[in-house]
Amino acid sequence: MLNVAPEQDILNPPAPSVGVEQAEAALVEHYPRLVRLAYLVLPPSLGRNRRVVTAHAIVQRSLPRGRGGTGDGPDDGLIPGARQAEADGDPGYVYVRRRVVRQALEAGLPLRRKAWPKRAQFPPLLPQVWGLRLFPRSGGADELALDQRLSALSGPARAAYVLRGLERLGDDEVCAELNAAGVTEARLALAEADTTESQAGLLESAEFDPCSLQARPTDLMRRRQHSRAALAAVAALVVCGALIGLPGDGWGPDGAAAPPYAQNPVAQAALDPGHLLRVEPTAWTTATRTDFSVWPARGGLLGDSGLLRRALAVWARPGESVQVSATPGTPSGPPMGAPQLLFASDVDRARVVLLYDGLRVARYAEPRDGTAGAALDFARVDAADAASASALVVGRTDGNVRYLTAPWVHQASVRDLLTPDASARPLHRDKDGVTDPIVSPAQARQCTSWEALEFHDDSGVRLVTDLGELAPARLTWGPSYDPRDVGDRSARTGWARTACLLPTVRSHGVRSVNNWQFAQQALPENNGTADWICTRAETWRGAGSRVFAQFQAPSAKLAPGAIAARAENSAACGVREAQVLAGVLWKSRGGNWFVLAAGSEQVSSVTLSGGTTGSGRGNLLAVRAKEGARAELNGRLADGSPISTLH
Repeated sequence: MLNVAPEQDILNPPAPSVGVEQAEAALVEHYPRLVRLAYLVLPPSLGRNRRVVTAHAIVQRSLPRGRGGTGDGPDDGLIPGARQAEADGDPGYVYVRRRVVRQALEAGLPLRRKAWPKRAQFPPLLPQVWGLRLFPRSGGADELALDQRLSALSGPARAAYVLRGLERLGDDEVCAELNAAGVTEARLALAEADTTESQAGLLESAEFDPCSLQARPTDLMRRRQHSRAALAAVAALVVCGALIGLPGDGWGPDGAAAPPYAQNPVAQAALDPGHLLRVEPTAWTTATRTDFSVWPARGGLLGDSGLLRRALAVWARPGESVQVSATPGTPSGPPMGAPQLLFASDVDRARVVLLYDGLRVARYAEPRDGTAGAALDFARVDAADAASASALVVGRTDGNVRYLTAPWVHQASVRDLLTPDASARPLHRDKDGVTDPIVSPAQARQCTSWEALEFHDDSGVRLVTDLGELAPARLTWGPSYDPRDVGDRSARTGWARTACLLPTVRSHGVRSVNNWQFAQQALPENNGTADWICTRAETWRGAGSRVFAQFQAPSAKLAPGAIAARAENSAACGVREAQVLAGVLWKSRGGNWFVLAAGSEQVSSVTLSGGTTGSGRGNLLAVRAKEGARAELNGRLADGSPISTLH
């Protein structure tokens, strides 16, 4: 639950003591977020590989040592009034988070002769990865700039910035966390953090996700030199094994497989430009499927066999200089057979090739004057339909993006989501279906506008937006069991107040984002009517959906809604569980505070407990409260089953 004015504050019940089981449950449930927190607080001077491994090690050793108490020292007690939206006030999470912050700060301390070193100051014993360097996927220019600014901060200031941006903590709560972690000048750390521009949305990007990694080999020459001494022993073991002999076919026969040096015809065909699949321009008009498999091959470089050969070769075995990126859950290995050619042409200052293998779209781009700086991007697009296969990104330059539209798109236009009453403006496309460049909202530093695309086809008008990936995300409106395209003013107004919250799901493999107005509430003291919106982002891979509930108070300027609660990998507001419950602490124009709660139509009663109490029948509740009040919100459905707030 959220405090909407004058500052946001989440309502939580008093925190009980924490046992091992409770802390372990919180660690397992929120492991990805805790590792991200540790990665961001750790000093960048460690290098990305050691930061990744150390972040995992810190989180994995953050459980209490005893089974009856909360930990091994006085610093392990809970913070009074600690809050965390994703953990929904779970004291186990607050406890583990404190341990993580303390160890991450200790890892950045220099070793001193007269002081006993901390465990976090040494390279972790576990986990260990041999022969590989691990690092998160590369982000954009904004993420790189933010990482450089964070590296210039001190450890406590960096922790303050991350706790305030990633964990959504207020200044007093950040100070409490820092004091608990051993920081003596918490206010100075906050002041230093204030010198860096707040970009909380970027902290949740793939650039800072140590749970979604890329791998590269370590120094191969050094490894070769170090391994020469061990080769003799390995050779001796192999010879001894051969002399001893084993019954049957040995340790593990390859059966009918060809020798390792044999060339597989199918694998060779996948690297031959002459075997690329090319669909006829009119195939989509008679096909039973309407997805990327019926896109015709388009572009001015379809006959450039050298370019196509390089694209296929890089896909099969990208070199160290190739920048490879993939959406979450998308494999980046070579194609299983000859892929389908979708596009090959010059786009701005690059040569671009789009390929499709039935599961993924691969985009290969190289400079016009050579191959240095080539890039290879992957996006999972299986089970696409006419709406989700309406366009693909072919180029990004100077904060702008170009799309290749589907052959069934008759007309393209641009609509600013922040101005719902303004008309869409036409968007020009060339003969191949490539659009003129438009501003990419996914790369913008500030949310002063949000340009989405409208595609007109025989089925209607589709609204899509760029979220930093190859395939744009479709935007819809309505309940999960009957989402519809954004066509009327109420839908556009709801999206006008949601658009600036979309960076929270950027670069997450999102297929579609749906806005559902699950309740409207008349505010106390004649303050107008508020809308309760549930926003659900579905992914191409199925798992990893993100959900957040919004409170949209009356606003003449269509200000962004306030996120009251959020969840990941939740069925709430979806086809499987079309129900939700959320609450906020709200201040009226008269200066009075109220706890407001709302649920979907299936909710038959709502109850508040803890610091503020109250109950009511139906799916709405408004209870007079004090500033900073905290409470636990629960409800019951019409069939009597309980429902808790989104978390």
